[in-house]
Amino acid sequence: MQKGGNGQMTDLREEKRRVRRVARERRERLSPEAQAEASRRIQEKVMSLPEYQRAGTIMAYVSMPGEPDTWEVIRDAVSRGKRVLLPRCTDREHMEAVPFTGEEDLAPGRWGIPEPKPEIPAIRHSDEEPEIILVPCAAASREGKRLGHGAGYYDRFLRKTRGIRICLCFERLLMEELPTDEMDVKMDMVLTESEPFV
Repeated sequence: MQKGGNGQMTDLREEKRRVRRVARERRERLSPEAQAEASRRIQEKVMSLPEYQRAGTIMAYVSMPGEPDTWEVIRDAVSRGKRVLLPRCTDREHMEAVPFTGEEDLAPGRWGIPEPKPEIPAIRHSDEEPEIILVPCAAASREGKRLGHGAGYYDRFLRKTRGIRICLCFERLLMEELPTDEMDVKMDMVLTESEPFV
């Protein structure tokens, strides 16, 4: 084991990889039916939040297999006349917020995740920023700690935005303790299918 600053960073990376493996194993034990029901309940909780109902602009994401589904929230927000933003990766480290203009305007991005096509311009001004931001995770804690999938896109993005950060997490992916450091942005709320944690 290495010692000193670099050794501590190595240890942290290894612990994060270990927790992601544990989370993946837990997620794989969740049946498609249980996952669909949990997703439905999580989306209902999002849509019942006063913060969501008041917001004129929200930032969501297109969920991938193994994540709480987000499409009902996206469609509900559009039907209520809210502006919906989605993330788009610009390089290996950064992402930007782009208006959602319809499912036909999405295409697989850098990681195969559907995102707005390159010709749709991203938001450029602070007054266009979302009031709430839905955030995916590999795992989370009741205290608002979040472990992402490892690329760091959301942590870098969230440090520059002001919206309320709401992590969507299956309850079985909640961990009592998560390996994090000062670069990992804490969530304002963690929503599971059972209850919200703030």
